Amino acid sequence: MHVQRLTEEFWQSGYLVLEDFFDSGLMDRLDRLICSYFGDSPEFRHEQEFLDRAKTEVIPWFPQQEGVPAFDAVDADPRLEELTRSILGERWERLYCMVMYSKQGTNGQAWHQDCPPEDPGVFNLNRLFYTRDITPAIGGETVVVPGSHRRGLLPVGDPHGDFAGQVVLAPRQGTLVLLHGHTWHRVLPVRGAYRFSANYRAAPKDLTGEITDICVYRNMRYRFSTSSVIEDRSVPA
Repeated sequence: MHVQRLTEEFWQSGYLVLEDFFDSGLMDRLDRLICSYFGDSPEFRHEQEFLDRAKTEVIPWFPQQEGVPAFDAVDADPRLEELTRSILGERWERLYCMVMYSKQGTNGQAWHQDCPPEDPGVFNLNRLFYTRDITPAIGGETVVVPGSHRRGLLPVGDPHGDFAGQVVLAPRQGTLVLLHGHTWHRVLPVRGAYRFSANYRAAPKDLTGEITDICVYRNMRYRFSTSSVIEDRSVPA
């Protein structure tokens, strides 16, 4: 890998896409574990107010917290560690691994920032990988606005409305996507039976897992630890 070049590209765009990063055999094994865990029709685990306002219908699973060792192989990949260190600095911390599952016919995820953007130095790093291809038939493509991690607060507006210059990502199996926590991003509706991705979050040293407790949407700020809207950003009628 040309780590310095990739690091510069990440900081310019606020995201980075590396195809065929992970071995297909490993991806197949993790895919089977994810499918086995969620089954045919898992239930949503958020409050109804969150589902209604955020237009976000994702069911999370934290496999490392439940002691599933197979997921440690991704986290321990030396290339991923080297790239993470180059972006965050020598002193960085792992946060948690979260698998995100979306059912057929759901909205995906509305535009959001994973943490408040007021302090440019306070952010998380999303390290996403995909155990199967994201295709037009499945849906659930990720949409990003390049450079938006430098543009501050996500503007008020339609939770799923388009932005000029947005880019649609359709990762294949084994793809690694690095995403700055301040970058404006969303996930398109899911047309196939289901869609999932996995995210190994990290942050600069001394920023705890609470960095992602508050998420910024176009119509609210939401605190996950208390399941509450802490700021109403709705457009007046």
